Amino acid sequence: MKKVFIDPGHGGKDTGATAHGLLEKDIVLAVSLSVKKRLEAEYNGVQVLLSRSADVFPTLMERTEAANKAGADILVSVHCNAGGGAGGFESYKYTHTSAATASLQNVLHTEIMTALKPFNVIDRGQKAKNLHMVRESNMPAVLTENLFVDVAADAAKLKREDVVGALIDGHVAGIAKYLGLQKKEAAGEVSDKVNVIVNGKPIQDGKLINGVTYVPLRATAEALGATVGWDNKTKTATITKET
Repeated sequence: MKKVFIDPGHGGKDTGATAHGLLEKDIVLAVSLSVKKRLEAEYNGVQVLLSRSADVFPTLMERTEAANKAGADILVSVHCNAGGGAGGFESYKYTHTSAATASLQNVLHTEIMTALKPFNVIDRGQKAKNLHMVRESNMPAVLTENLFVDVAADAAKLKREDVVGALIDGHVAGIAKYLGLQKKEAAGEVSDKVNVIVNGKPIQDGKLINGVTYVPLRATAEALGATVGWDNKTKTATITKET
């Protein structure tokens, strides 16, 4: 059983960054809760622990102590950014870190930016900094900064369910890929991997289930030169292709 420790930054009296009607603490909690739900529902052999599951404020020391005591395999601290500029996404590891942590950062950062590609989010890069959450954790640890609440273009994106959904998708995919998690199969289904090529591009994770071929919607749409939108309330995916 792999243990994943997710830390939604701030909380309670500490709102984190605020601007354009957004509170960092609310965004990162929603993302973290969804990442936990998705990982445990969709993958075998994983347990997701949270530093907080409500609007409360654990101290930084309490967060890392909980992760260390639990013997978590990895830690991901989820934040939003502030400070103006052009906005974008970036990730952090500790300045003096292991190869395992560097690998976690690379996989997680890459998967999140892949999920954000349809939304033209700036990639600010993989960085290192002396931050408590990544310094005091005994396991590979990465902190993600998910767009800028005080940059108008980023704030508008953070108010969109499809963009927040992409952030969730990226975190889930990155964690699952780094840990080598295997997806669950519905009871009674017979599943076989199949090779799917769209417009000359191979689509990963194609499966044949009970005579029906399933492929990832976003990857298929991108191969066709289209974009995917997602409405979390209605659970509706839309594919749009400019002509």
